Amino acid sequence: MNLIPAAVALATVIAASVAAPSEAAAPAPSAKPTIVLVHGAFADATGWQHVIPLLEDDGYTVIAVQNSLFSLSEDIITTKRVLEAQTGPVVVVGHSYGGAVISGAAGGEANVKALVYIAAFAPDANEAVGAFFEKYPTALGASVHTDTAGFGYIDRAKYHAIFCADVSDVEARVMAAAQKPILMASFGASSPSAAWRTIPSWYMVAQGDLSIHPDLERFYAKRMGAHTTEIKASHCAFISHPKEIAAFIEQAAAAVTK
Repeated sequence: MNLIPAAVALATVIAASVAAPSEAAAPAPSAKPTIVLVHGAFADATGWQHVIPLLEDDGYTVIAVQNSLFSLSEDIITTKRVLEAQTGPVVVVGHSYGGAVISGAAGGEANVKALVYIAAFAPDANEAVGAFFEKYPTALGASVHTDTAGFGYIDRAKYHAIFCADVSDVEARVMAAAQKPILMASFGASSPSAAWRTIPSWYMVAQGDLSIHPDLERFYAKRMGAHTTEIKASHCAFISHPKEIAAFIEQAAAAVTK
């Protein structure tokens, strides 16, 4: 009797029975949207370092855009390129000047399901980023120095108090030393579209903000009809209160992916 064919057949059955549970247990593709984070002026994408792990631990794919701050139009193009590279639903988050960027970049992007503004500018179409500086002045204006090329940076002696008062002294010193200057002409620029007019939006007002007036933030939130909440925090709430920011972003994500 030739036992080789039988042995081969038995091995095949055993292999299939071992492989089947593994294949059955393979995780299904995540239905959660990708979270795209957009930084503001005087900063870069590493500022999201406390928020990113929290979102990833909850199963989200996260991308933090590195914008040049050379011009509003360039930053919109850079951010739009990231959005267009995603294959599934996206929630876009903007802090400060980053709010103006996402308002321009998300326009016409069908995969963007929600916009989240954290103490951010939210200009209308063809409205300058800094259109309301005179109506809602803050201490930041007099604390920004501009170099010969037109790039502005915050006076390091005033940085902690004005920009991130509720961040630790050590972290504030690092942030001040590593701040990324922005071409100040960007605040006079505008975008031909305002994505918040067609995409569901969420807005978090920072009650202790000395960089963008909290009343201006409330104006933006009301004008866009955003789902709004407030937090007792400085302009950099995403650094001082990362858990609350991550939860707010996830609230928006859950609302648009039910």
